[in-house]
Amino acid sequence: MKLSFFGADQCVTGSCHCLEVNGNRILIDCGLQQGRDETDNHELPFAPNTIDYVLVTHAHIDHTGRIPLLVRQGFHGQIWTTRVTARLMEIMLTDSAHIQQSDAEYENRKNQRAGRPPVEPLYTVEDAERVRGYVHTRKYGVPFELCEGVTVTFTDAGHLLGSASITMDLTENGVSKTVVFSGDIGNLNQPIIRDPVLLTRADYVVMESTYGDRDHTEVWSYTSELAKVIDRTLARGGNVIIPAFAVGRTQEILYFLRRIKQERLVRSVNDFPVYIDSPLASKATTIFCGDLQGYLDDEALALVKDGTDMFSFPGLRLTESLEESKMLNMDRTPKVIISASGMCDAGRVRHHLKHNLWREECSVVFVGYQGEGTLGRMLLEGAEHVKLFGEDVSVQAEIVNFKGLSSHADRKHLLEWAQSFENPTHYFIVHGDREVAPYFAASLEKLGLSAHAPQYTEVYDLAANRQLERGYLPERKVKISSAYQRLVAVGKLLQEVIHRSRGRANKDLARFADQIKQLIDKWEA
Repeated sequence: MKLSFFGADQCVTGSCHCLEVNGNRILIDCGLQQGRDETDNHELPFAPNTIDYVLVTHAHIDHTGRIPLLVRQGFHGQIWTTRVTARLMEIMLTDSAHIQQSDAEYENRKNQRAGRPPVEPLYTVEDAERVRGYVHTRKYGVPFELCEGVTVTFTDAGHLLGSASITMDLTENGVSKTVVFSGDIGNLNQPIIRDPVLLTRADYVVMESTYGDRDHTEVWSYTSELAKVIDRTLARGGNVIIPAFAVGRTQEILYFLRRIKQERLVRSVNDFPVYIDSPLASKATTIFCGDLQGYLDDEALALVKDGTDMFSFPGLRLTESLEESKMLNMDRTPKVIISASGMCDAGRVRHHLKHNLWREECSVVFVGYQGEGTLGRMLLEGAEHVKLFGEDVSVQAEIVNFKGLSSHADRKHLLEWAQSFENPTHYFIVHGDREVAPYFAASLEKLGLSAHAPQYTEVYDLAANRQLERGYLPERKVKISSAYQRLVAVGKLLQEVIHRSRGRANKDLARFADQIKQLIDKWEA
């Protein structure tokens, strides 16, 4: 009865854990790693053909994004999740595959010009489409036998439609243990989805800690606060750019915007246009409008029963093609543009930032967590210039951070969730930054609870309650600024000039050397 940690171990993305019970190997999530703490996404730390089952907590790419790679490399087992997660996962993995292929094509054009060998995409659209054939679904709260000695129950985690915490009752060699995998724990009082369910029964808890070091800033009315930002931006003649994850966050923003329109809270431009510039977001919104019995909160259910379309209102427009997306930046009409990705590291939103960041009349509104090393984090931390498509772009737009608008529970609610268990043996704290996960584990220790933050590849014996193998922390990638890259290029040019100066008059060489030395002394003074 072993538990191995293969992702989101003292980092926020790439969730992946492996249980070994009665000869079966069960993955809980298999996510794409993003940001500076990632290892190589192309290399799985286990043989895919040895995995028998995959349990999926929810559809976000940092929890599902390597499942097509798993299939591509030989997985032939079963994938189990909730019905809505299965539907969302299908469109998200297909979209991710398109990105993987596009990125590979872009790299190969550069490689061809440079005489370098071609690269393969992480996986293809075909690989993503094959995943569907392995997926099975279960309802919340209904236990089912996965395999010998393993019973699984999905419980609403309140993070995203269909998101789940997973309870696993294990029996091996006469020893029985219960393990709970939290998945991502949702914030309270979010629109559309229900609050996370508190669980009480577990021997071991594998728990996320994204916001384990801070509480959300209270925002009493998301609609009024968002309306104020939109009102003052449109009054200036600018655009409001909202980087938002296509699944979940985009639909929440549409929910708020419907109320803003309905209550006429924006007075500068009453009929302001709103664009969803993300084909993925458009597809996801159709799923949010489908059969969601058993997934919606009471307020959303009441709207559905009244026949209200939660995500539609006058002035809402969808852009599908790249041409339509480009035209948004040619049109000077003040507008709201919702576009992925949420951390600004990919997708169409980067084009909108290129055309709007330098305009002081515009606003960029962040509505979710921004990981370390991402463009979104750089903007929130006050970057004055950023690099977009090879160009230095001045940051003049108003940057707004809705800290309280998060689909993740904050520190206070994480602690409440953790303390709902009755006499757990140990907590494994995952899915938090390198500084955050150990801090949250220490917080639980102060409450008298046994906890630690595992490292990558750590192996734990659940039957004996002891660590079998220590893991390690992958070397952090350093994000090199464009200014530093320019400095390095100039340094290489200087070296070339020095080499070409061989044989010139000693007097000239001495003067050149003195000038370089003076510049160095001045720089380091």
